[in-house]
Amino acid sequence: MTVRQFYILFILSALSLFYGCIKKNGVVINSQKVNIPAHGVFIVSEGNFMYGNASLSVYDPATRSVQNDIFYSVNSLPLGDVAQSMDIQNGLGYIVINNSGKIYVIDTTSGKYVGKITGSLTSPRYMHFMSTAKSYVTDLYAGKITIVNPTTYQVTGTILTPGHPSTEQMVQYNEFLFVSCWSYDNTVLVINTKTDQVVDSIKTGIQPGGLVMDKFNKIWVLCDGGWVKTGSGGRIPMLQRIDPNSRTIDESFSLTSDANPCRLTINGTGDSILFINAGIWKFGVNQTSVGDHPFLAAGKHLYYSLAVDPKTSEIYLSDAIDYQQNGIIYRYSSLGAKVDSFKTGIIPGSFCFK
Repeated sequence: MTVRQFYILFILSALSLFYGCIKKNGVVINSQKVNIPAHGVFIVSEGNFMYGNASLSVYDPATRSVQNDIFYSVNSLPLGDVAQSMDIQNGLGYIVINNSGKIYVIDTTSGKYVGKITGSLTSPRYMHFMSTAKSYVTDLYAGKITIVNPTTYQVTGTILTPGHPSTEQMVQYNEFLFVSCWSYDNTVLVINTKTDQVVDSIKTGIQPGGLVMDKFNKIWVLCDGGWVKTGSGGRIPMLQRIDPNSRTIDESFSLTSDANPCRLTINGTGDSILFINAGIWKFGVNQTSVGDHPFLAAGKHLYYSLAVDPKTSEIYLSDAIDYQQNGIIYRYSSLGAKVDSFKTGIIPGSFCFK
């Protein structure tokens, strides 16, 4: 190679790097592409607390192929510290980064960064969309729910929750938003979304977390019973049903005192509830008992997260293994037959169906 050829190659390489990597709002955007399927499943992996190694994967159920760490691959930018959840509105994916106190917004066809929401987000958990101009964000420590504009990425207001510093999951019934207050609490708040005011509260079991609505418009809440285990009299995890019209609990099912229930979800037809308690438990909304045996036994798995495809009712389970290495996702049919398994990032914690 001559000196002239070397310099030509050097200039071409530099230009390639320059045009393949641009900045948007101060963030480097890499031109590397990923193949995001039209009906893919996004998997949000939390990563380790304070390590900043959260990641985003996408899985194609049709081809059974997975692409890991796509946010970094596309944007040359780490996702952040403890990715909590993800939701999609109008082709944009909103990834809530808990310990980083921000929400990244991506194009769900390319994975490219398009913006972020910051400001007054202490430890954000989940989003609930009301419209293209309004959404709610719960928070683990803030004592308030933040109102944001998902189109402009701006914080537009807050709803104070005095006496309830931790807000978690949300379900909407008519114009009312039901919000679980999880950490060291026993309350579901009711918010009027027209006035953005807390208008009522419902006392539940200890530490209500997951909320889902069934096909009869009844709201189910899973209460984990708290962290301290002091025997059968000191800790009662339970599954409860709320009538959103009367705002009262009309059914309550106690679990055993050593139960550690979490990750409440519901199938696509709204008639079966699933949750993790070592294994996977499946509960028909008309049943009169939770039962004595899990739908899927835990075996040697450390099941950490659970979701159900709203269209197919297929079940997705994550195994955190040891919380240090990359986790594994197991895909099951609605009847419990294993369909596939694949590896993702560290501590896969939530799923988002495109």
